[in-house]
Amino acid sequence: MSDGVMKRMGMIFRAKANKALDRAEDPRETLDYSYQKQLELLQKVRRGVADVATSRKRLELQLNQLQGQSAKLEDQGRKALALGREDLAREALTRRSALQQQVTDLETQHQTLQGEEEKLTLASQRLQAKVDAFRTKKETIKATYTAAQAQTRIGEAFSGISEEMGDVGMAIQRAEDKTAQLQARAGAIDELMASGALDDPSGMAKDDITAELDRLSGGSDVELELQRMKAELSGGSSAGQQAIESGQNGAAQSSPQQDRPRFDKQ
Repeated sequence: MSDGVMKRMGMIFRAKANKALDRAEDPRETLDYSYQKQLELLQKVRRGVADVATSRKRLELQLNQLQGQSAKLEDQGRKALALGREDLAREALTRRSALQQQVTDLETQHQTLQGEEEKLTLASQRLQAKVDAFRTKKETIKATYTAAQAQTRIGEAFSGISEEMGDVGMAIQRAEDKTAQLQARAGAIDELMASGALDDPSGMAKDDITAELDRLSGGSDVELELQRMKAELSGGSSAGQQAIESGQNGAAQSSPQQDRPRFDKQ
């Protein structure tokens, strides 16, 4: 395999890996991780300040002890000299001189530690202010990101471009298609049954001629009932009865001729 192909495969792999990482990365988690690292660094600085302060305090205790011994040797030399023991006074002053050299060295170290402690304290204060500012900015960015994410999801839901709403839209479309298909099939079956192309196995369906006869019969009954009620309201029962009988006779004579349905041969 040539070097060009290997480089291309490597570039494709890195591009896909970068895209996958970009999808998996959550800015809010990254900000929280950075804030946690800053807190750890601040804790280390504070621990360093405490260590330097402890060393400085230890030197101060040693200085106080050496200074006390030096003062004691000086007092002993003075008393020995007062008693005429010049040799003892010289020995006391010699020891005091050695102690003074140690005191000088410790004072130099004390000043150095004190300077380091002041620097670390100032750095700790600055770092604390930086961490506090980062925390405020972090929470602001997280809130803005969450709001933008929610707004984007709502917009996608309204526009129907999100995956969930796309699935819902497809389901609705399938349901509408099936409903329209069933409606068309039901309408076609009704038309075929009405035309006689299909038989009704239940025997409940009526053809056009039977339906027309039922309609005429029902209309005649309604007219007769209406005439009877009018006769009862007017008080002329005998005249109403004659009108009903004449109406029955007239309907019996006229219905076969006038209302008889025409059967046209196809």
